[in-house]
Amino acid sequence: MHGRKAVSRGLLAAGIAALTGCAVGPDFEQPAAPEVAGYTPEPLPQQTASAGVSGGEAQRFVNDLDIPGQWWTLFHSEALNTLIEQALQNNPTLPAAEAALRQAWENVYAAEGAFFPTAVASFSPTRNKTATGVTFTAGSSGKPWFTLHTAQVVVTYAPDVFGGTRREVESLMATAEFQRFQLEAAYLTLTSNVVAAAVQEASLRGQIAANEEIIKVETQALDILHKQLELGQVAGGDVAAVEATLAQAQATLPPLQKQLAAQRDLLTALIGRFPSQEPAEKFELGSLQLPKDLPVSLPSKLVEQRPDIQSAQAQLHAASASIGVAVAATLPQFTLTANGGTVANQINQLFITPGTAFWTLAGNVAQTVFDAGTLLHKKRAADAAFDETAAMYRNTVITAFQNVADALHAVQSDADTLKAAVAAERAAFKSLEIARHQLQLGAISYLGLLTAENTYQTALLVLVQGQAARYADTAALFQALGGGWWNRADAPPAKRWDVQFIP
Repeated sequence: MHGRKAVSRGLLAAGIAALTGCAVGPDFEQPAAPEVAGYTPEPLPQQTASAGVSGGEAQRFVNDLDIPGQWWTLFHSEALNTLIEQALQNNPTLPAAEAALRQAWENVYAAEGAFFPTAVASFSPTRNKTATGVTFTAGSSGKPWFTLHTAQVVVTYAPDVFGGTRREVESLMATAEFQRFQLEAAYLTLTSNVVAAAVQEASLRGQIAANEEIIKVETQALDILHKQLELGQVAGGDVAAVEATLAQAQATLPPLQKQLAAQRDLLTALIGRFPSQEPAEKFELGSLQLPKDLPVSLPSKLVEQRPDIQSAQAQLHAASASIGVAVAATLPQFTLTANGGTVANQINQLFITPGTAFWTLAGNVAQTVFDAGTLLHKKRAADAAFDETAAMYRNTVITAFQNVADALHAVQSDADTLKAAVAAERAAFKSLEIARHQLQLGAISYLGLLTAENTYQTALLVLVQGQAARYADTAALFQALGGGWWNRADAPPAKRWDVQFIP
């Protein structure tokens, strides 16, 4: 993006700018990182709770652990890696963000042209007729028609005496930095969405499997009641009640299958395909591995890692430079002009006939003396825009810290919830087994069985959802911490400040 030609041009522009004086307006200073020691009021535990089920492994919180550029590989799922690779290649949001970044830098290069003189060459042939009827006799004795050929070069240069042009270029460079981090945000959002969609698909498949297990259990119980009905041990109303419960369980499957189909469509769209081009990869909770070490970045580093904070900082920089542009507009404007050329009646005489050359050197300085307060109010508007952007930057930082705190709380809570869900599911399953055995012996009524089945169904679904939550919120933590874009080899280059903005 920034080749040798662009760098050379920028260095030359820096030299010209340095000769023209200081840049008015404030020099941008990077905001200091928040002076906080952590993300939560209480210290984080060394590790989360564990549960004896897939996705129930304990996770350790590691302070200042760096995040890999491809953080999703920590889930050790080849299917997930494949889909993210396809998404990065085919999803149109990334090319759109890349094009916006290229556009921003081209605007920078275009603005840098103001540091150089502008030369315009022109050639103007004219055919003329003299009004002989109104000229004196001696001047109208020749032919009234004549041709005039004029060739000239006009060079204009506006010295950037007060740095208004430099501030304009500075603002555009900051805008390019904004677009750069918008690209990083698009990259992080896309990869995080693929991970979240894959986890949600696995969760839905787990819920469908859980409901199918419940349907199987209730079908077996209904078979027992049918046999007892034939023997006259139960009433027909009891069997009808169990049949109704089974029908309700079966009715829960279509909505889940509908959600699964929509989730598959979402995954297909994320990898840049149409719904009919569904990928072959499918996801189950058991195919994902929970990362054991969770990074907890230092608060001072979070502001550098989050693309949204960096984007907000770039907008703040652009707003700061715009103040300098507004200040420079209130000061005298200087222009230098040089005009040279030649004029002749025949084109072949333009450069060889003596006396046909002409030239002009001119300078101009202009100062606005009355504009009804226009420039003053533009300066005040730039100040207000900076104040607005500064407040938005602070809000972005607060929101980022909130995201990390929420993710850390969620990871801990998920582990505790899953541990309790495992215990509840095992107890409910044991209770259901006892109830089924007692039903076969005729020791309990169908109401006792229904109670045990409903308890087990609820516990099983909570277990599946608890497993999925651990994967989803772990991914959310990586996203909240910035996603490790700084460790990617294909990340856009760092900011390029070619022009000296500070005298």
